[in-house]
Amino acid sequence: MKEKVLAIIPARSGSKGLKDKNIRNMNGKPLIAYTIDVANKSGIFDEVIVSTDSEKYAEISRKYGAEVPFLRSMELSSDNATTNDVIIEVLENLEKSGKKYDTFIVLQPTSPLRTVEELRGAYELYQNIKANSIVSVCEMDHSPLWSNILPEDMSMDNFLSMEGNKNRQQLGKYYRINGAIYICDVGYFKKYKNFYKKNSYAYIMKRENSIDIDEEFDFKIAEYFLGNR
Repeated sequence: MKEKVLAIIPARSGSKGLKDKNIRNMNGKPLIAYTIDVANKSGIFDEVIVSTDSEKYAEISRKYGAEVPFLRSMELSSDNATTNDVIIEVLENLEKSGKKYDTFIVLQPTSPLRTVEELRGAYELYQNIKANSIVSVCEMDHSPLWSNILPEDMSMDNFLSMEGNKNRQQLGKYYRINGAIYICDVGYFKKYKNFYKKNSYAYIMKRENSIDIDEEFDFKIAEYFLGNR
């Protein structure tokens, strides 16, 4: 029997860094529309749901092809709400209405450059290796061994460890979570409420598709790349 797969797109209306960034116009469309479009074109999902606390966001999401069967609770509309809490709320509300899923995939609207091919590739990996979860990553621009905190006097004494005092080629590749794709078995998540507990694997995305919009600089770069595709 084919498993049932749910897309969850979390889109809270409050944003301190960029006001209303999830629905801000990017090359003629609200930012969230790019994620909804990729989800629908992938052919993976039985349902694409946006979790939001705003009726305005809900209306825009529906216009571009997502479902918003309920608004997010007040408790999960603050800065302190976690994505894990949002996932649990969505799953529980759907179950109350008689809908159960085997797998869910979280797609952040702040990652508009992920492609249909990358989403399909991550889901194919999840199926082929029978993982509990898949999390997208990308190679880091620079090794974290080249970074450190600075004291108040800005001294660079011992800024680099012996391990970090090497050429870039000698340091190896480091990867970071890029926030674009999180795939998880529903039963596993209900038990652990964690993507990284057991049998979790990485899906490597291109760096140029891994921009996660948090501030104006990120928005402008993503807008440029989308406009030149």
